[in-house]
Amino acid sequence: MRALVVYCHPRPESFTAAVRDVVLDRLAAVGAEVRLRDLYAEGFDPVLSAAEHAGYETEPDNRAPVAAHVDDLLWCDTLIFVYPTWWYGLPAMIKGWLDRVMLPGVAFLMPDAAHADIRPGLAAITRLGVFTTCGASWWLTRVIGAPGRRTLARGVRLLCAKGCKTVFAAHYSMDSSSAESRAKHLAHVAVKMDRLIASR
Repeated sequence: MRALVVYCHPRPESFTAAVRDVVLDRLAAVGAEVRLRDLYAEGFDPVLSAAEHAGYETEPDNRAPVAAHVDDLLWCDTLIFVYPTWWYGLPAMIKGWLDRVMLPGVAFLMPDAAHADIRPGLAAITRLGVFTTCGASWWLTRVIGAPGRRTLARGVRLLCAKGCKTVFAAHYSMDSSSAESRAKHLAHVAVKMDRLIASR
């Protein structure tokens, strides 16, 4: 198993970091090869520049500005996101990673004379994990439409292998969480991870 963990939080003492550690521990327990991308720690630039946008569809030159990240994405068979939900969606850092790394010719194939729509490009990815926290309650997040979950667990999943195993876990109402609720959630993350990485 080759797992790419895309982690996003600006503070090393955050609860999101604790979630990340559970994810990494479960991967280590099964001997997975792991590449961790800590976007804040490495100072990832989430801004899709004018030059990158102009060359967005020029393959393979479009990979050059984010070549190391593209290499990670094409290397992995398991893709895991760990991040906080802000304003009901993805932090700018994660959204920028998607904008810059999920490129034509990498994550998807552009329409052509024989295909009217985009086609998946990440057929090697057979497992997708999404782990987040939400300040809002479950019901309020659902009323808004949970755009972050939809983008990753639906949108990104459509670019992966057919039948890609997918798990999702969120600690809702983080703003009123307790030590007990956080401990319970970390145990829940471990269960979800074990389900994700279990042999088929």
